[in-house]
Amino acid sequence: MCKHNLTIAILALQGAFREHQQALEKLNVSCFEIRQSSDLTRPFDGLILPGGESTVMGKLLWELNLFNSLKAKIEEGLPVFGTCAGLILLAGKIESAVPHLGTMEITARRNAYGRQLGSFQTHADFGGNGIIPMIFIRAPYITAVSENAEILARVDGNIVAARQKNQLATAFHPELSEDLSVHQYFLNMIQERESA
Repeated sequence: MCKHNLTIAILALQGAFREHQQALEKLNVSCFEIRQSSDLTRPFDGLILPGGESTVMGKLLWELNLFNSLKAKIEEGLPVFGTCAGLILLAGKIESAVPHLGTMEITARRNAYGRQLGSFQTHADFGGNGIIPMIFIRAPYITAVSENAEILARVDGNIVAARQKNQLATAFHPELSEDLSVHQYFLNMIQERESA
C-alpha cells in the first residue's frame, strides 16, 4: 500500500483509462482524469498514459493544447507511466512513424506482433520483482534502448518494459489483470523521487 497521499493524473482522451483508475483505487490512491488543459492546473504527483490509439491520442494532445505542457512536465521529472499506446507516445523513436512526446530514449515498433498474435497473454518476470501476468493487445515492443534506459521485462526475447529515470513504459496492459505489481512499482518510483 502507498505510504503517502499521492494523486495520479490519467490522460483520459481515449483508450483504457478507466481500468487504470480501478487499479489505483485498489491501492487506495486518488486519481483524476486529464481531458483538457485546465485539468493541468490541479496538483498531481504522477501521470499515466493509457493504452488506446497512439496516433489519435497524439493528435488530441495537440488539439486540446496539452502536448507542450505535458512534455515539459515529463522533461522536468514528473513520473510518468505509459502502457501500450502510452509507450509509443513516450518513445523517442518509432519505427516507420514520427515520434509524439519523444521523451524516452527507446525505439518502439507499433503493432509489433502482427495479426496472428494481435492479442495474447503470458507470464514473465518484471524488473526482478517476480513473475506477473502480461496481457498484450495489438501491442508494440521496444526494439532498442539507450544506455540511460533500463530493461525491466522481455517476452520471447523482445523488450516489453523499460524505465528511464522518471519514465516507465510497458507494452502490455497491467491494468487489465488483477495483479497490481506494476502500478505499485510506479507508485514506488514516485515515492523515491519525493524522498530524494
